[in-house]
Amino acid sequence: MTVAEATQAAPAKGRWITEWRPDDPGFWASTGSRIARRNLAYSIFAEHLGFTVWTVWSIVAVKLGAYRFSTDQLFWLVSLPNLVGSTLRLPYTFAPARFGGRNWTVFSALALLVPAVLLAVAVSDPGTPYWAFLLIAATAGLGGGNFASSMANITYFYPEKRQGWALGLNAAGGNIGVSSVQLVMPLVITGFGLAAAGLFWVPFILAAAACAFFGMDNLASARADVRAQLRVGGRAQTWIMSLLYIGTFGSFIGYTTAFPLLIKSQFPEHTASVTWAFLGALLGSLIRPLGGRLSDRLGGARVTLVNFALMAGAVGMVAAGVAAHSFALFFTAYLVLVMLTGVGNGSTYRMIPAIFTAKAVAGVPAGDTGAYAAAAAAGRRDSAAAIGIISAVGAFGGFFINRGFGTSIAATGGAGAALVAFAGFYAICGAVTWFCYLRTMGSRLAPSLAAARI
Repeated sequence: MTVAEATQAAPAKGRWITEWRPDDPGFWASTGSRIARRNLAYSIFAEHLGFTVWTVWSIVAVKLGAYRFSTDQLFWLVSLPNLVGSTLRLPYTFAPARFGGRNWTVFSALALLVPAVLLAVAVSDPGTPYWAFLLIAATAGLGGGNFASSMANITYFYPEKRQGWALGLNAAGGNIGVSSVQLVMPLVITGFGLAAAGLFWVPFILAAAACAFFGMDNLASARADVRAQLRVGGRAQTWIMSLLYIGTFGSFIGYTTAFPLLIKSQFPEHTASVTWAFLGALLGSLIRPLGGRLSDRLGGARVTLVNFALMAGAVGMVAAGVAAHSFALFFTAYLVLVMLTGVGNGSTYRMIPAIFTAKAVAGVPAGDTGAYAAAAAAGRRDSAAAIGIISAVGAFGGFFINRGFGTSIAATGGAGAALVAFAGFYAICGAVTWFCYLRTMGSRLAPSLAAARI
């Protein structure tokens, strides 16, 4: 294909692209890379806002003292967005292929106006009942689904050898949204009142929708294989990795959203330190690539196993800080814990394609290059389908952690019981990682797993 033909394959902004060949070096160099970078930039912008709206109640709940809600009730307000957002991730995975990546990004960005405006309405009326707060907090879950649709969309824009970098940027840009909301919202609320926690995001949401409308593209070649999605749902590997992803990403979103309210409830004399809660989400997001880099060198399963052991130890230190009422120990250990969830995010995400590719090529003669290539391609397709389920199920961990803290505090007055349960869960995750991916005796997959550095 000539450069002229490659250039002709690029449509005007905002239209459907009917011909897209990112793995063609000529097309990528002349046209594809420019279009992909533009779509990635606007996707990150929209996804970042999705995370901010999804997690804004982690700060708003701390500021609702005038409503005299119990700590358990406040944790419900933080938990519900996680529950709804996790549930929406699966249908959101298919949305870009069904409606177009540009079209869905515009719609999903504008949908964020609903929780933003309703939040402002609720806190402006001192008579707003608790059930209304629950419903409005639940709508913030719309932002949680954006991650799945954004990742699914960007996957199709980049050649296979560049997807790791592109998806890493996309994921990090979204995750940092938790840090943004926890850094900015205390200042905004202090300066302009609680209603500003919702209204502040409105112009940014409109800007993101406009950027997507005028600057993004739909790919006709992006097709979600629903049958493939259903097929991998019947495989044990999908659910094993879902369990591990609950322990990593679920822990990240759970701990970061619970952090401000946990400070207020366990260390009320340090409520002003809620301003620094953003550090957990920031550090956990920035360190995520390290988990992937270590996994490339050492193997994802090894990194994940060690990381779960360290997470259990960090939870123990957090519990020790709470029991001793040492804010310095609690805060430091909590930051370490959230950073470890970021490492685990990277290592478990690295394991998924390696596992499904290894499963696909197991038993294929190494000398049969054609059959091996076909099997590997099938494994990559299965991996892409499994990621939708795994990311959806894993995100439910955010709900479980917040409810664990709320229930523990309501029943015992402290977070200790929840932290003990979390440490036990990480021990189980570590045992599953070892049993399924590091135990080699009797496993016909052992050579393939080792070669893939799982």
